[in-house]
Amino acid sequence: MSLALFLVQILNGLQLGILLFLVAAGLTLVFGVMDVINLAHGVQYMLGAYLMVTATALTGSFWLGLPLALVAALVLGLVLERLVIRQLYGRDHLEQVLATFGIILFVNEAVRMIWGASPLSIPMPQALSGSVPLLDGLNYPVYRLALIAVGLALAGGLYLLVTRTRSGMLLRAGASNAPMVSALGVDITALFAKVFAFGAMLAAFAGAMAGPILSVEPGMGDSLLILAFVVIVIGGIGSMRGAFIAALLVGLIDTLGRSFITDLLKLVMPAADANQAGPALASMSVYLLMALVLFFRPRGLFPAPA
Repeated sequence: MSLALFLVQILNGLQLGILLFLVAAGLTLVFGVMDVINLAHGVQYMLGAYLMVTATALTGSFWLGLPLALVAALVLGLVLERLVIRQLYGRDHLEQVLATFGIILFVNEAVRMIWGASPLSIPMPQALSGSVPLLDGLNYPVYRLALIAVGLALAGGLYLLVTRTRSGMLLRAGASNAPMVSALGVDITALFAKVFAFGAMLAAFAGAMAGPILSVEPGMGDSLLILAFVVIVIGGIGSMRGAFIAALLVGLIDTLGRSFITDLLKLVMPAADANQAGPALASMSVYLLMALVLFFRPRGLFPAPA
């Protein structure tokens, strides 16, 4: 295990954690404020990537395509909330799961019809296409560093939005007691629509930013959605701070585990057994972490105030 490899995997883990946070943040807002379990949040991540493919093709520019894709994702989020999600407020969680699972099936098929089943890609912006030296002989892509920086800046912006603005006050109040907020004259339906659309745009932003380094293909958000649910369980449902810390933790554990667990096991068991057990244990690592957190802190590491 070299220092260079360890540093690269740390950065890769942070990058995964940032993408997880962008997806989990919207999921946390929707579940924490609206009490809606939205399994379709992963397809909003996927739609962000596909909208970015189309927007960059139309404009010929990553920088012009990004705001266009985000606006389109915001509009689609508002439409989805109005047509489907609004009918699920106050309904049983099983009904919400079934309805949003139906959205997954519908959107995945719609994506195949519109863009095809073959993987697509988003051109890397020229300004971020190089690499920078981190250690002697170790270069790391500028785009991946920029993705980490943008994610950290956005996390700080979300923290200020939730804790220091009137909109954030309404979000926190709505999460605690939506009927009381409505009784005080706040249009709770409009608040919920804005929260859902904003969460959809966050997920779409993650998909758009991931497009230049990952394949854009149908179902690309499904595995990330599972990890995003793990993140909000570990961090604490409804807690933005918990989602951020848990996302980075899950990203690092998942990335480092897949890179180094097999080598570590070889120190204590035969190589053949380590080669078999290592990949399985690496795949289980984040779920073992979730089980431990649920055992010792059932409400998560940083639960939202009751």
